[in-house]
Amino acid sequence: MKYKNEFWTATAGDLSEKRTQIAAPEYVDRVIDGYKIVIDPSKKKQDWLGAGAAITDAAASLIWKQNAEQRSALLHELFDPAEGNFSAIRIPIGSCDFGSGESSTEEYYSYDDVPFGEHDSSLAKFSIGKGEPGSPNATKDLKYIVPVVQEILRINPAVKVLASPWSGPAWMKNTGSMKMGGHLRFGEFTGNGYADKDRFEGVYANYFIKFIEAYAKLGIPIYALTIQNEPSNAAAWPAMIWSVKELAEFGAHYLRPALDENFPDIKLYFWDGSLNVLNEPLTESITPEEANAFDGFAFHTYDGPYTNLFKASRLNPNWKLAMTERRCMLEETVDDASHIMFGLIGNWLVRQGLSSIYLWNMALDERGLPNIAGSTGRRGVVTIDHKTGKVQRNLEYYMLRNFTQDVEPGSVVIGSSNYTQNGYSGGLGSVAFLSPTGGIAAHIYNPTAETMVANVMVNGESNQWQRVEVPAYGTVTLHKSNYPINESSPRQDEKFKLNPRPANLMDDYAPGKGVNK
Repeated sequence: MKYKNEFWTATAGDLSEKRTQIAAPEYVDRVIDGYKIVIDPSKKKQDWLGAGAAITDAAASLIWKQNAEQRSALLHELFDPAEGNFSAIRIPIGSCDFGSGESSTEEYYSYDDVPFGEHDSSLAKFSIGKGEPGSPNATKDLKYIVPVVQEILRINPAVKVLASPWSGPAWMKNTGSMKMGGHLRFGEFTGNGYADKDRFEGVYANYFIKFIEAYAKLGIPIYALTIQNEPSNAAAWPAMIWSVKELAEFGAHYLRPALDENFPDIKLYFWDGSLNVLNEPLTESITPEEANAFDGFAFHTYDGPYTNLFKASRLNPNWKLAMTERRCMLEETVDDASHIMFGLIGNWLVRQGLSSIYLWNMALDERGLPNIAGSTGRRGVVTIDHKTGKVQRNLEYYMLRNFTQDVEPGSVVIGSSNYTQNGYSGGLGSVAFLSPTGGIAAHIYNPTAETMVANVMVNGESNQWQRVEVPAYGTVTLHKSNYPINESSPRQDEKFKLNPRPANLMDDYAPGKGVNK
């Protein structure tokens, strides 16, 4: 079968090619050189839910401060189904480390800030902010996050919104502070009574419900929740510590019942932290009943072993897998950035069952700011000049667009040949998708410093091949369909000087660092 329409692009790791459209290769009967990539629609795997990045207060402030023409152009380029078609965003529930510093008179805010020692068990003081969304005097989420997300949803109402807290209100914690970890006041009572609703766990579950209600009133439906961003990280910004067992018990016995009563369609994902701390089998801390209260497993990819993913995916095969955070760096080498974005996330994890990708900040400025926690050396999916509103697109943008533009919503991951065992070494890697209308999309990834040749064939459509060169540390994407295909191109970068702060990279290394250099 020959498809009526084919759309092929090439992206080099050094961005000398940026989703450059290439002519669909001619069909030939035999292979002369290179790797054979057989796409096999008979091997159906996980559903594909979407890809995007976080709309933090920092990212939203930069987008909102663009003039109306700039903001409309950027958000259409990212989210318009006729352009980038980014389909998923992550937002914080209250403050996170990447804040603008302008949304509250306090250093960090929750939605129910009362002095430590006082209680607001009825959450009578709950508020996501005051003022009209986007107005100069608006506070908290209403200042930047809400108006930006509202504009995104006007462009593409199908965008999925995942929400995660960095900390509960300080008065609900044993430390009385949103910073430096601490934990929920487990088992303690607040108010007048001994029912579950009177425990801090019950009040905190209701806190999530009030957040969902507040956003729903503003036309923003929440698709999914996690209980805690980075549950093992007692960071010097909003943070809260949960053990695996505590997350399982709170999710199953407090939050899931509250969701079932009020918003049963909302998905609940377990974990939402790095894989390196999951050293013990999850079966030791989670009962099957508790596991069934969750719809998926969310994780970050800052540190391995990434095979710890299997401790979750094989605990409950019904869980959807979501990669919910990976920061983008300002000074990553071409090969390291490629190994992280195209290799680990875009190839290996998708082949191991990943259903959705949420990178970290959608936008930061040319300095890696704003950020009120002091971490430096970062970049967003796009970089926005904080003085002019001009935009540059980073490697992460092109990785996401490989998924969002070419992979139709409702697609399923299917089989395809792969020659890289881990996404950053060996030969060519691939992932492939079957759309609801029968179209085929695929990404072919080259983890090496030399151009490599791929010969592509779709199983069941005669023994005919298409030969294409895949650039160093880069990708070739293909989309075949009998229906119209989105053939839009990324908009052009605008010129401005990058001015990175000294990078505080901690132990954040690329997978396979030093391989294939």
